[in-house]
Amino acid sequence: MNPTIDLLKAHRSIRQFQNRRIQPDLFEDLIKAGQAAASSNFFQAATIIRVTDLQKRSKLASLANNQAYVETAAEFLVFCADMNRAASCCDLHGSEANTGFTEQFIIATVDAALVAQNIVVASESAGLGICYIGALRNNPAEVSMVLDLPHNTYPVFGLCLGWPDQNPEVKPRLPINIVLRENSYGNGADGANFSDYDEAIRSYYATRSSNQKSMSWSEQMSGMLSKESRPHMLDFLKTKGFLRK
Repeated sequence: MNPTIDLLKAHRSIRQFQNRRIQPDLFEDLIKAGQAAASSNFFQAATIIRVTDLQKRSKLASLANNQAYVETAAEFLVFCADMNRAASCCDLHGSEANTGFTEQFIIATVDAALVAQNIVVASESAGLGICYIGALRNNPAEVSMVLDLPHNTYPVFGLCLGWPDQNPEVKPRLPINIVLRENSYGNGADGANFSDYDEAIRSYYATRSSNQKSMSWSEQMSGMLSKESRPHMLDFLKTKGFLRK
C-alpha cells in the first residue's frame, strides 16, 4: 500500500494533546510544506498567525466556543485569507488596487485552505495531531481585533497542532459512489442511497470512545441546514473589503 494514501485515509481530529513542544526545525518544515501548496495566479494569498501569547490564546478560545484545546495544543495557528499583501504591490508600482471582487475572495479563501491542508498532512506524517477550529468565525470581528488583521484580510479558521494524547476512531466518510460522479451530476442528491451510510454513522456515534450520541448523517445535515449558518459573515466580509463586486 501507499503510505501517503494510508495516512490520508487515517485522519482524525485530535482534541487532547501532550504537554510537549514541537521542535523549531520541524515546525519550520511544516510551514514550508504549507507554502508549497498550489496558489491561483501565484497570489500566495494566505497569511498564518502563530499565536504564542497566552492571553491571546485564552481570548481566542473564548471566542471559539470555549474550546480548551485552543489553549492546550503545542501550537495554535490562524489561517487568514489575505489580499492586503497583493494590494500593497500596487503601491510599490504606482497603480491602484482594484479589490473587492468575489473571485478574489474565493482565491484567498482557497489559498488559505490549501496551505492549511498541506500543513495538516505534513504534521500527521510526523506523528502530530490536528484539529481545525472553524468556530473562530462565530466572532470574526473580535478575532480580527485580537490579531490586528488589516483591511482585505479575514480569519478563515484556526488549527491546533500537537502531539496526540488520545487515539480516537476514524469517522466513516460517504460512500465513493455518492461523492464521485462521471460526466454529470446525475439525478438529485441520491437521498435514497443514504440509508446504509446513515446506519454506519449512527453506529459510529453510538460506539465511539467519547461524546457518544444517537444520530444519523442525514439527521445531522437536516438539523444544520434547517437553521441559520453564521449570517453575520456577509456583512463582516464586506467591512473587510471582500464580496463587494
